[in-house]
Amino acid sequence: MQIEGLSWFPGHMTKTKRMIAAEIGHIDAVCELLDARIPLSSRNPDIDEMTAGKPRLVVLNRADQADIKETRRWAAYFREQGYAALECNAKNGVGTGQFAAAVRQLLREKIAAWESRGQVGRTIRVMVLGIPNVGKSTFINQVSGRKTAHAEDRPGVTRSKQWVPVDQTLELLDTPGILWPKFDNTQVALHLAFTGAIKDDVMDTEELACYLMEHLAAHYAAALTERYKIEIEEVDTGYDLLTKAARRRGFIMRGAQVDTERMARILLDEFRGGKLGHFTLERVEDIRL
Repeated sequence: MQIEGLSWFPGHMTKTKRMIAAEIGHIDAVCELLDARIPLSSRNPDIDEMTAGKPRLVVLNRADQADIKETRRWAAYFREQGYAALECNAKNGVGTGQFAAAVRQLLREKIAAWESRGQVGRTIRVMVLGIPNVGKSTFINQVSGRKTAHAEDRPGVTRSKQWVPVDQTLELLDTPGILWPKFDNTQVALHLAFTGAIKDDVMDTEELACYLMEHLAAHYAAALTERYKIEIEEVDTGYDLLTKAARRRGFIMRGAQVDTERMARILLDEFRGGKLGHFTLERVEDIRL
């Protein structure tokens, strides 16, 4: 599977970049949603330039699927960089109730300046950005208490901007997920594919599952053993482990052929659904200065 140098940039993402450029002058702050399991790989490197130095709140979403200690370390790291940081699980709303207060704290000096000019109660406008399938629409629905934003567990659902009121003085601008045009880092591309940020039809599912098996065997062997009841040997490849898991699940086709493709889909679904455990695939130490 060719990953390094993979290029893809659907037309709606080009439109999103133009929309961000057109709206950024009317925005007071930017809320950047990251996947807590892959805080580095889920950061679009173009966002810093596109948002023109606006105050930033980093939301580490899917914290329930990540290692708690590592998520806290990532939150501390982003605060050290001058950002506000929030840990949450948008699906059940844990942590989202702190959003409005975090935004107002981030903008406290700007709000004070407004009030000094008699603009008490002026509406705060926040642009919500993130890569596809990071949970933006679900997060916005939780924060606003509405079902205004279209949420679905697959990339590329939100295709146009949506203004969503949170309260009388806070509005959010939901935007389509945006990736960068080309993946030059194999590890980044794999992490995005593991978590579903890249559509599955872009990469071979079985090969992707083999890569995931290898990663989990190297870093979270106990989780694989517990979930799939397989014995992991040092010489096992990702395909060997996928085959073992398929056999344990009874995925045998005619002619005694093992259905590794079915097992691949299940592995990815269970990883993305948090059924394998709480994993953080990137550490603060992984940052390349």
